[in-house]
Amino acid sequence: MKNQPDLSVVILCYCAGDSARLFVDNTVRSFKESGINDYELILVGNFLDESDITPKVVAEIASKNNNIKYVAQKKQGMMGWDMKSGLALAEGNYIAVIDGDGQMPIDDLIRVYQKIKAELLDLVKTYRVERGDSVWRKVISFFYNLFFHILFPGLKARDINSKPKIFSSQALKKLDLRSDDWFIDAEIMIQARRYKLKIGELPTVFLGLSGRRSFVKIKAIFEFAKNLVIYRIKELVK
Repeated sequence: MKNQPDLSVVILCYCAGDSARLFVDNTVRSFKESGINDYELILVGNFLDESDITPKVVAEIASKNNNIKYVAQKKQGMMGWDMKSGLALAEGNYIAVIDGDGQMPIDDLIRVYQKIKAELLDLVKTYRVERGDSVWRKVISFFYNLFFHILFPGLKARDINSKPKIFSSQALKKLDLRSDDWFIDAEIMIQARRYKLKIGELPTVFLGLSGRRSFVKIKAIFEFAKNLVIYRIKELVK
C-alpha cells in the first residue's frame, strides 16, 4: 500500500456480516470503472456480541487486498466511537465516511470525492431528496434538522446526518471530535460551522433498509436533543 493514498474511505460495517463483502466488491468495482486507483478502504468491524462474524469477515477481506485495512475491537461506544476508530487509521489527502449497510449509493463516494477536489472545498456531504425510510423516521429527521438550524443558524447545509461525508485531511485535523454516540454527524457540522469550513453538498436518494431494523432507537432521539442544547451552550461560552 502507498504511504499516503489520495483517498481514504472509512466504511462502517457494524453487524454487517457477510454483506460487507458485497459492499466492498461494489465499491472496488465502482472505483475501477471511474478511474480511481489511489485509494484505501478502512473497514470498521467493531463488535458488541462475540458471536458477530463481522470482525472475521472484514479481516478476511483485508487479507486479500492491499488497498484495504480494518479495525475490529470490542465496542466502547456507538457509531461515533466506530467512526473515530476508522478515521484514526485514515492516511489519505481526502477522507470519506459512509455506512456499509447499502442505504447510501456507492456512487455518492465518487461524486463527493470529485466535487471536493474540483471546487477546493473543505467538506462535502450529501442531502437526501428521497428516502426509503418509514414515515416515522422522516418526521424525526425533519424536526431534528429544524431544531439544529434554530440552535446553529447560518450553516448552509441540509440534512445534517446524511453521508457520505468527505473532508480534506487539513480540515479533518481541525476537528476535535468527542462524540462516541449517534451525535457525531451533528458534531462534525457544528465544528464545521465554528471553523467556517467551505462546505459543498450533493443531492442523493436514500434507500430503505433490508434485512434489519435501524440501530437508532428512541433513546438516541432524546440524546440528540440533549446534545444539541449542550453544544449550543458550549458554543456560546467559547
